[in-house]
Amino acid sequence: MLEVHDEDAVAKAALRRVAEDPELPEGERAHAEGAVTDDTAEALAYLVDPFDLVSEVPGVELQQASWSSERIEYDPDSPDWDLDEDDGQDDEEEGGIG
Repeated sequence: MLEVHDEDAVAKAALRRVAEDPELPEGERAHAEGAVTDDTAEALAYLVDPFDLVSEVPGVELQQASWSSERIEYDPDSPDWDLDEDDGQDDEEEGGIG
């Protein structure tokens, strides 16, 4: 879970990254600028590289990554947000660590 406190700062940082990306074709640059301006999740996706997050983890090879987001009201005191609670699926079924 990630809480964004300043959406404008995230968008501005992503716009800088888009502007500095030498591999981004000029035709796609305008589309990318619009996407990161309109959607904070898109802006974050330009700033955080999933490969960089796991590239140093032994035994892990990233095959595919995707993003999804939704706006929610987060209440850390609510029992609905118990991070230790079992979600009903066995870790082994998910391919996780058991």
